[in-house]
Amino acid sequence: MGKYTKTDIIAEAKALAKMVSETEEVDFFKRAEEQINKNEKVQHLMKAIKAYQKQAVNFQAYGKAEALKQAEEKIEELTKQLDEIPIVEDFKQSQLEVNDLLQLISSTISNTVTDEIIKSTGGDVLKGETGSKVSAGSSCGEEH
Repeated sequence: MGKYTKTDIIAEAKALAKMVSETEEVDFFKRAEEQINKNEKVQHLMKAIKAYQKQAVNFQAYGKAEALKQAEEKIEELTKQLDEIPIVEDFKQSQLEVNDLLQLISSTISNTVTDEIIKSTGGDVLKGETGSKVSAGSSCGEEH
């Protein structure tokens, strides 16, 4: 039987999540989000974009190609205006940084689990082969 249960692992994952939530990256994300929520220009542009998006869905559903094209152009124009606001740029950057951190954690866990499986089966980490693969390969009379 294994050393840890799923419950143990989930508890550790929750502890890790708490640590992540207290990083500089997440703190910056929260501050940027708060500033976005307080910024009237940003809120106005976001509401306008949502309204045009709803219109675009309706135009598409009813086959109104020209109206759809105009709505999409307006969405693009408003989105460009929104993206040029410094706090929006900061917010998007903070999202990327938090996402990068989460991806790094995920890949680190995945790679470490794989390496531990290889090591625990007497495999070759550099080749990425488990012990059963290594022993099967050596008993098959490999040609050189």
